[in-house]
Amino acid sequence: MATTGPPQQSPSTAALDLDLKGKAYDPVMSGIVVVGVGPGIGLAVARRFVREGMSAGLIARSEATVKAAAEELGSAEVLPITADVTDEAGLRTALDQVVEAYGVPEVVVYNAALIQPDRIGELTAQQHLDALSVNVVGAITTAAQLVPAMAERGSGSFLITGGMPLPKPDYASLSLGKAGVRAVVTLLHQQYGAAGVHAASVTVSGGVSPGSGWDPDDIANHYWRLHTQTPAEWIHEIVI
Repeated sequence: MATTGPPQQSPSTAALDLDLKGKAYDPVMSGIVVVGVGPGIGLAVARRFVREGMSAGLIARSEATVKAAAEELGSAEVLPITADVTDEAGLRTALDQVVEAYGVPEVVVYNAALIQPDRIGELTAQQHLDALSVNVVGAITTAAQLVPAMAERGSGSFLITGGMPLPKPDYASLSLGKAGVRAVVTLLHQQYGAAGVHAASVTVSGGVSPGSGWDPDDIANHYWRLHTQTPAEWIHEIVI
C-alpha cells in the first residue's frame, strides 16, 4: 500500500458526537452517500460508516442491487435509491432525495465504474464516451451537486474508488477513466480544499474478493481512515 501521509486510527464509538475535523455533528443526520453501491466495495464502505452511527444514502442502477444492499445493512437510517449515473437529471434527483432525508452528507463515495477489457482501436468513439460517462462524468455530476454545500458547511469528504495505478493496454477505457478520477480529485482539492472538503481516491490495484489481499472490508477501512484525517494530515490517494 502506498500513501503520502501517516496512518490514523479510527475514533472510538464514544467520540461519535464530534467529527474529526472539529465540528459537532449529529451521528444520524451527518451521513454518507455511496454512488454505485454493490456487493463489494460499495456495500463494505456503507457498512463501515453505518457502524459508526451514520445514515446512508445508497444509489445504484439496479433496484435489486440497491435493495439488497439496504437489507444487508439492516439499519433504519438507510435510503436505497435507483438511479443511473449516466442520467444527469436522474442522478441529481437521487442525490437531492438523500439530502432531503438526511441533510447535506458528511461523506460522499463515488464507486461506479464500467469495467471491461478493451484495447485502443477496439471501441467506437461512442463506446469510449459511454465508459467515460460512468467512470468520470458521473463523479463530476455528483461532486457538482453536493460539494458546494459541503464547502459552505466547512467540512466533508469526497472519496472516489480508483484503480489502475498504471495504465494497462488490455483495459484502455478503464485506464483512461481512472486517470480521469485522479484529475477530478486534484481539481476538487484545488477548488474546495481550503473550504474544508477533503478530496481523495482509494486506488485498488487488484481483484476485490473476501479473504484476498483486496478484501472489501479491509478496503473500506481506508475510506474511514481518509475521512477521519484532519486537514493537516490529508492525503489524496491511497494505493492498495
